[in-house]
Amino acid sequence: MKKKKRKWIAGLLAFGLLAGCQKPVQKQADTLVYASQDYTRIDPIVDEHGEINLLLFDGLTAHDENNDVVPALATSWTYDEAAQTWTFHLRNDVTWHDGEPFSAEDVKFTIEAIMDPDNESENAANFMDVESIETPDGQTVIFKLAEPNVAFIDYMSIPILPKHCLEGEDMQTSDFFRHPVGTGPYALEAWETGQAITMRANDAYFAGEPNIKNVVFKIVPDSNARALQLRGGEVDLAQLAPKDAKGFKDMEGFNVYDMKTADYRGILYNFNNPYWHQNKDIIPAISYAIDRDAIVQSVLLGQGEAAYSPIQKNEYNDEGMERFDYDPQKSEALLQAAGCVKNEDGFYERDGEIIGFTLVAPADDSVRQDIARIVAQQLNDVGIDCSIDVPAQVDWSKQMAYVIGWGSPFDADDHTFKVFGSGQAANYASYTNADVDRYLQAARSSADPAARKAAYAGFLQALTQDPAFTFICYVDADYVADSRVRGIVPEQVLGHHGVGIFQNIEQWTIS
Repeated sequence: MKKKKRKWIAGLLAFGLLAGCQKPVQKQADTLVYASQDYTRIDPIVDEHGEINLLLFDGLTAHDENNDVVPALATSWTYDEAAQTWTFHLRNDVTWHDGEPFSAEDVKFTIEAIMDPDNESENAANFMDVESIETPDGQTVIFKLAEPNVAFIDYMSIPILPKHCLEGEDMQTSDFFRHPVGTGPYALEAWETGQAITMRANDAYFAGEPNIKNVVFKIVPDSNARALQLRGGEVDLAQLAPKDAKGFKDMEGFNVYDMKTADYRGILYNFNNPYWHQNKDIIPAISYAIDRDAIVQSVLLGQGEAAYSPIQKNEYNDEGMERFDYDPQKSEALLQAAGCVKNEDGFYERDGEIIGFTLVAPADDSVRQDIARIVAQQLNDVGIDCSIDVPAQVDWSKQMAYVIGWGSPFDADDHTFKVFGSGQAANYASYTNADVDRYLQAARSSADPAARKAAYAGFLQALTQDPAFTFICYVDADYVADSRVRGIVPEQVLGHHGVGIFQNIEQWTIS
């Protein structure tokens, strides 16, 4: 298996494509049980979207409940604009879960591992401007950049890994990622494959020992099963599909948190697939054929909004851009203008070939599956032959399109540069556009808000003229918790997969 394909499959597996038979988790008064997707590894520099990363690891920086950058493993930092260097001063009271001291060498090792193309980290684009890393002493790290990157301070929230555990190891397959050692508020206690991951409070945590002594990530990939286990008292907290969360709205003993996110869903087109070499020009017609508001109401039960931009929740969004609002007549007019003619079955053809494609949805996400079904029906209604597939494993090299999810509540560069930039590790569409590249580079290189606003407007215009995705909706994250759980910040805007709710886990309590 090629490394790129291996990385794609492993990343999907890390978020729930494997699940065994369940056995009860014994709950204790000082234990929080969270209904989680499955993990096959915990590799935070490759699989960035795992909720568990926030419990086990820390970055030099962190994001607070307002998504502002705050100190974590670093106490302070400075930026020398003339020299393009970031200097971080590290805490001297931090130890790894195995008792070894944390130092600047761990930071250097981690960032260099992310930058190493052999490690296939989708976060490599965040650090591509790093020219050198110096560690003049154990508590100081200096990054020299070849080009400015105004999002760099956000990116230093990436979890830091222990050099003494990983030096010389394969960053994709090392056994470390089944037995991770971090600096975070919780340390790994036990991992029962397909059943549960148990963590104990880190009594040496630099921010103070957590109030809840044990946290169990119980593997319950299915939203309906999570709802049943919440009702049965087997779990204390779960993220549910909107249709499953609805039943808890007025139920005594539970709190329902409808949390906003910067997490969008859309159709990713695989431009490595020969179909799009011939039919890329029909993508705008696909976009106009989708009734986004109907999807928000029927699938999300109103908990979300129609999407038209990958930075829609960011200050640098261009609200005046083309939104591809639902217009089936315009969709068909575009198809006809492209030389497509309806056949007797009601589907458009061009040069004897039916216009249509297969849309893949992940097996562990019922919301994306429901989105795919409605999208397929809406496209069929205008004469585009769309079918859906929900494979146990995604063969990325052969699929035509995928119900993708991305988004970030942090700097606009995050989940934008690495997703749409040509050749970047998270550009799973194999999309390339010279204007998009130019505008994204300009936006990350300038600290001037006006210049960044103009650059992102140019990026969005280029993306509209040459679409990489069809954007569908932003999704709220529905969390349901036992009312004994206190400390969740419901006002926080969460990221992709609803990640972020555990940002202050050490302050939570459970009565």
